[in-house]
Amino acid sequence: MKSSQPYQPLLFRILHGLIGLFVLCAILTAFWTYDTYDGRWGRIPLPRFEAIESIHGTFGLYVLLLFPLFVLYAFHRGQQRLIQPDSLTKLTQVGKPIWWYTLHRLTNTIVILALTFALFSGKMMDEKWLPNGELDRGWYYIHLISWVTIVLGVALHLLMAARVGGRALLMSMLNWRFRDRDSPTLWLGHLLNWWDNLQLVAVAYWLQSASTLKILEAIVLFSIAAAWIVPLFK
Repeated sequence: MKSSQPYQPLLFRILHGLIGLFVLCAILTAFWTYDTYDGRWGRIPLPRFEAIESIHGTFGLYVLLLFPLFVLYAFHRGQQRLIQPDSLTKLTQVGKPIWWYTLHRLTNTIVILALTFALFSGKMMDEKWLPNGELDRGWYYIHLISWVTIVLGVALHLLMAARVGGRALLMSMLNWRFRDRDSPTLWLGHLLNWWDNLQLVAVAYWLQSASTLKILEAIVLFSIAAAWIVPLFK
């Protein structure tokens, strides 16, 4: 366990905290929705509450609205927390500190992909399916799988964070103090600078120097966009 508390950027803490809260609420309401309308693979004695599906969808929408911002932050300012080009090599160093750090980065990446999977599959569903008893829809099964995936992903994420950083790392996410360079008054300036640098030349360079992280970022952002667009044509 770390003796000193690491510093987490304020914007990262806010985005991570809000998305984490909404994801937890979505996970719980998703199970309640399953328990209310399905229950074929086991259930617990929760009260039947037909409005729970709408509540689950609301939490999912909150995550979907915030997720693009988190993805852009994670794949740029926070890319050191994600899978690296030499991750496969470092995974051979079993038991060493770098092995645990690499596993932590891998689980961080997996959680982002699992959440993308859950959001996209959820948007492909129709809110009338479950109330109408249409439980054999393909996207419903896929969304159930995504629920299992995100639960396992979040569990691994927490376990790896505890293993790598201990209580200090976990508590650092709840610390609201921030350094001067992280002041919210500077965020607009940072955003405008980022926008000014977003030129076609930069996009062309991005495409020419595609890496695993850039490919994953493109897949995630494309999936988010598709989650909004595809339902319009259903």
